[in-house]
Amino acid sequence: MNDLLYNYQDVSTLNKTKGINNLVMAHQTEIAEVNNIPCFFWGSLTDPFVTAKCWSTIAKVVRSSFGPIPPSLRDPIVTAGSERMRFEGFSSCNGVYVRLDMKPESIDGEFIASGTTNVDFNDPMLNALNAIQKNEKVTLAVGQHDVQVITTKAKVVEKKVTLPPRWIKGLTSVQLYLADMEQKFELNKMQTIQLFQNLPKGNVKGEFYITKRVGKFMFSTLQTADSVRIGGIHRLRLLEGILSLVDKMQIYESSDKETCAIVCEFGKMQLLMAFSPDAYRGFSGEGKALENMTENVPMEWVYGLNSLLKANESFDPTMLSIENDIDFGTMEQLTSSLSSMGLLGFDLENRSHFYRRLPFKTERILSLNPRLKNAQKLIQNEEIQIVTQRPNYIEAQVKGTGVTHRVVIDGEKNHCTCNWFTNYQGKRGICKHVLGVKILMEK
Repeated sequence: MNDLLYNYQDVSTLNKTKGINNLVMAHQTEIAEVNNIPCFFWGSLTDPFVTAKCWSTIAKVVRSSFGPIPPSLRDPIVTAGSERMRFEGFSSCNGVYVRLDMKPESIDGEFIASGTTNVDFNDPMLNALNAIQKNEKVTLAVGQHDVQVITTKAKVVEKKVTLPPRWIKGLTSVQLYLADMEQKFELNKMQTIQLFQNLPKGNVKGEFYITKRVGKFMFSTLQTADSVRIGGIHRLRLLEGILSLVDKMQIYESSDKETCAIVCEFGKMQLLMAFSPDAYRGFSGEGKALENMTENVPMEWVYGLNSLLKANESFDPTMLSIENDIDFGTMEQLTSSLSSMGLLGFDLENRSHFYRRLPFKTERILSLNPRLKNAQKLIQNEEIQIVTQRPNYIEAQVKGTGVTHRVVIDGEKNHCTCNWFTNYQGKRGICKHVLGVKILMEK
């Protein structure tokens, strides 16, 4: 566990003057050049009622925990730039990811700067948001705007929270899960309401599936060929506050049928919620990421992209490959690695990545991968011996604790005789022994 100290210059406030609600969101980030930006956006919300309900749903997620870790990190992050804003966060247990994509038509104002930062979601502000009625007017400032009247006195408001490493791991790697998903179902408003009317009550254990029978969607304990698995079905209640506002709902599933995501469409914005395989299991922060980190990304590439791209800008690997003379295979590796570091998000609707830089120091993110460190240590200590090598096949012996493990990489399939592989069969990412062999062969 690491302590993270938020030094907000003020608290987020929602004040009403002359019939208009003025919402000012205080922001803070570990990255100095971003933290020095006084204001990212100033303008008005074109659909404040729906926006407020979506923000309340985000607050529910970041203040929830479905595992043994108590809720701690309660503030989401916002990425502003390229005429849109994205609010995103994780439950403290690392099992639920939420993101609100606010399209250009949902906001009317000026983007003064671009970047990604934490925003203060305090209780008084959230209570005020919940009181917003339809047809009310709301202005929004992400940061302090020089013409904005603030009624509270300027002061530094410290929030010291325990930052679970797995929270950042999940936030960095969830994009890899999303990029692996395909749409399975699309529900209209009525079908969405009917489905959730039958959501089981209480903390129901066991696996449930969303299935379609005779044109009607339902929850079932029986798996069919085209059903979508929902692990920890009680977590779907996080969506209850916005169901009556949904225009349509799309349900996505990963290729291994372990994880799923639900996208609620509201026209001017959409809210995505992704769920880990089970309530007791968070997203394996390093599991998916490790497959894409066998080759180190030069830090100058990271800094180069940071100067090339703006927040929320579409990340087009093909065009970047052509314009910068980068091999397509290398670019694919680079895309996955950058996503694992939190520099890319993934848009399910457009099937494309977008650029965003998490509000945490790069060294903090890179320090959170013990399996990668241990794999590199195996190489440094020369504890990996390649026994057989031929096209698409590698067999190696890797020194373990009091035992030598046999590693086989046969095409896309990996096998190791260690307990990690035996227990999880690859469902939580590759073990340090397979990873070490892969890194060695890349070199």
